[in-house]
Amino acid sequence: MELIEKRVLDGSVLRLIRKWIQVGVIEEGRLLVSETGMGQGQTISPLLANIYLHYVLDEWFEKEVKPRLRGQAHEIRFADDAVLCFQYKEDAERVLEVLPKRFGKYGLTLHPEKTRLVEFGRYAEVNAKRQGNKPSTLDFLGFTHICARSRKGKFTVHVRTMKKRFRRGLTAIAEWCQENRHVPVDEPQKTLNAKLRGHHQYYGRPTNYRPLWLFYREVHHIWRKWLSRRTRGNGMTWAKFAAILRKHPLSLPRIVHAWSSSGSRA
Repeated sequence: MELIEKRVLDGSVLRLIRKWIQVGVIEEGRLLVSETGMGQGQTISPLLANIYLHYVLDEWFEKEVKPRLRGQAHEIRFADDAVLCFQYKEDAERVLEVLPKRFGKYGLTLHPEKTRLVEFGRYAEVNAKRQGNKPSTLDFLGFTHICARSRKGKFTVHVRTMKKRFRRGLTAIAEWCQENRHVPVDEPQKTLNAKLRGHHQYYGRPTNYRPLWLFYREVHHIWRKWLSRRTRGNGMTWAKFAAILRKHPLSLPRIVHAWSSSGSRA
């Protein structure tokens, strides 16, 4: 609450937030009340987390860390996911050493599997090849970021759908198709198209076209599989399924987000 009180002065609002924090959550029919933190899934959690991390990480990095570094540094954060970028390796190593102490001071811990130091940028590919390795990739916000070269030979960053997110999306669609396999065909088609459009809206990036098509084809296989199990006996042949697709087509993959005009390929 100390950090929230820096932004909120209204006493009634602060009392309401305290009650919200202490209200607990219901899990499997039982009320669970935690003395520290907030229950996961509460609607106010993202807002309070952003306020908390603003002071714990953003402000600290901008006012205390960057002035002490040898080179340039930048922070990119969305909710509780963040990437810290450094011009020099020694700066990154220094910050990585003090970061757990900073978070520990406020009762937070870094995820051991997601916190790592990687070389990424226009020289990472050259340095990796010199050592006989492939350049490291970076997973952030559902995308795997890859060091690459444009057709003109300039450094650029390509993105691919993260494998974990790819599998998670297909698993969710398979579960939905299983639950709705007995519904008339036109209704699942509308929902599947809505799911595909949502996938394209987020992952429709210029360098991510092949994963988009792979996801689209896998959705076809999943839908056909569960349509085949609507009745016993003869399964759904590809000819029958093609006839269904002609009448109830699925949304084709498309690139929604064009290249940025502000130097994304420079």
